[in-house]
Amino acid sequence: MNINNTIRATEIRVIGADGEALGVIPTSEALALAEQQQLDLVEVSPSAVPPVCRIMDYGKFKYQQSKKLQEARKKQVHVEVKEIKLRPKTDDHDLDFKIKHVRRFLEEGNKAKVTLVFRGREITHMDIGRAVIEKFAAALTDIAVIESHPRVDGRQMFMIVAPKVKK
Repeated sequence: MNINNTIRATEIRVIGADGEALGVIPTSEALALAEQQQLDLVEVSPSAVPPVCRIMDYGKFKYQQSKKLQEARKKQVHVEVKEIKLRPKTDDHDLDFKIKHVRRFLEEGNKAKVTLVFRGREITHMDIGRAVIEKFAAALTDIAVIESHPRVDGRQMFMIVAPKVKK
């Protein structure tokens, strides 16, 4: 027999193994009832007056809860953030090729982080970099929504795009 949480009250409200309320009975009587059925007396609501206890198979209950949790995890959708790196001097053909990759990422349900890296003196021409990243965003408007607008962090400018929600 397992007593979950210490039952200190002299009288407790007891719920039977099949869910029916047995009423308010002394703790010793409830323990005897649980032992007679070869089940556990588990304190469900210690803050209630009188405390509420349930007669159940505690091991089976824990097993069922772990199975429910496992099933819920199985149904979750895992979204990854894939990254594409560009430069301000990236040619149109290369840009189209990278747009095609991002489209594939978005169709798979993933998000994409578009990073534009400035090297050397390129950092002085932020306007060219912003134009490239805006062109990239414009090419994806039919399939994506911009989650994080282009912003600069050191020598990088980046934005995050996510797939549009399908209705």
